[in-house]
Amino acid sequence: MNRRIFQVIDGVKKQVGEGFDVTSPMPGSRIRQLSPFLLLDHTGPMPVHPTDEPLGADPHPHRGFETVTLMYQGYLSHRDTAGYSGKIGPGDVQWMTAGAGLLHEERHEQEFAKQGGVLELIQLWVNVPRKDKMAPAHYQELRKDDIPVISTAAAEGRIRVVAGTYEGVSGPAETFSPITLLDVWQPKGAKLQLSLPAHYNTGIYVVQGAVLLHGNRPTRTKQLIVFGWDAEGIELTFEEDTTLLVLAGEPIEEPLATYGPFVMNTNQELLQAIEDFEQGRLGKFDE
Repeated sequence: MNRRIFQVIDGVKKQVGEGFDVTSPMPGSRIRQLSPFLLLDHTGPMPVHPTDEPLGADPHPHRGFETVTLMYQGYLSHRDTAGYSGKIGPGDVQWMTAGAGLLHEERHEQEFAKQGGVLELIQLWVNVPRKDKMAPAHYQELRKDDIPVISTAAAEGRIRVVAGTYEGVSGPAETFSPITLLDVWQPKGAKLQLSLPAHYNTGIYVVQGAVLLHGNRPTRTKQLIVFGWDAEGIELTFEEDTTLLVLAGEPIEEPLATYGPFVMNTNQELLQAIEDFEQGRLGKFDE
């Protein structure tokens, strides 16, 4: 039996920082139905013109959740006030736990910016349970070669397991609640039957391509599909070579209070986060 399709959502275009042309299908009306996932921003594919001054997002605060960045094209550099920094490229994943709070900066990587090219990435915001909101900040840099791949019946088809366990294969990401995050590529004409726990909130985001759901519902590039909880199965028929993300996880059934880059449980906690940021308690960069 296949899961019911709740909604197919088109993303809204916006500009993030200076240098990220973004399409975002969430947050939106179905944010509760995709907990613990809170936000999906798809940058690009966009041209990066050669420059000696890399563009990006200036230092900004985070508290109470995690950011997950999946690179498809180009290179991105990162640093934060918890002392973590790095560079990620195609196939790499950066999993950052903001925890009790930090300042974070993301830019086009310097050499990539000098040469120019195409940039494409997806950033997710992932909620964490109340008991872990103020955990120490943490950074997981998951390299392409460290992410296991499941080969599928279709020629050259593959499923990369970033987090959770799928078909007995476990991804490298450490998570605060049960999450399955799959990066899938399938060729035109392939068919795939996904099976995920029925009680998990589940969505599929079409990064590039065209997919027929359950044999009768067409979807296309930059659409997010939100599913129900009535079954484990999702039947996919690929009408083009397609890349998609599977977002699945056990819902966090707790109050949610959000304001900008802070994700807490109460308004009082939000006020404290704002005060801590304004008073410099989330750290500062040594320029």
